[in-house]
Amino acid sequence: MSTQALDSLVETVSAAFREGARGGRLTELLGEYARAHDDWRAFALTSPEHYTRNLVARQDAFELMILCWGPGQESPIHNHEGQDCWMAVLDGSLEEVRYPMPAGDAPGPLSPAGAQTFARGQVAFIRDEMGLHLVRPPASSGGGGVSMHLYSAPFAACNCYCPDTGRITRTQLAYHSIRGKLRVS
Repeated sequence: MSTQALDSLVETVSAAFREGARGGRLTELLGEYARAHDDWRAFALTSPEHYTRNLVARQDAFELMILCWGPGQESPIHNHEGQDCWMAVLDGSLEEVRYPMPAGDAPGPLSPAGAQTFARGQVAFIRDEMGLHLVRPPASSGGGGVSMHLYSAPFAACNCYCPDTGRITRTQLAYHSIRGKLRVS
């Protein structure tokens, strides 16, 4: 399968970052791609045990991944290490549950501040100043989803938060695949 449209998106995003683009322009690029193309399927490797992070491109300024979500799979509640994060839905629908950033060393249980469901072609945006989030397919859909994530700079670890206690766990991040090739554990 040709990945011409996705490779073109990577080049366009790279140029946009060099030009200092943020916010609206990147949201527009991701949304247009998500509504019109499906060559991302070459990078959509799944796992029955957990959601997957499949690397498409990594440069100094950004990281672009395809995340695959099976029914019942969800991310932990997490931060974004000071980076901007865009999430474009490529297939199915995904729910984003937001949480306020906890204060102090022992904040106690985390309470959701709201949730929003995104369908194919829609783009969500978050940064740490906006709070924390988790992502998952909506329980009501009974299915999974696929999303494209763009981070304004790559990061190898993030903070994950226990919903019951607010306790922070530093978590190393890994790729399930790189450019469509499964990583060997």
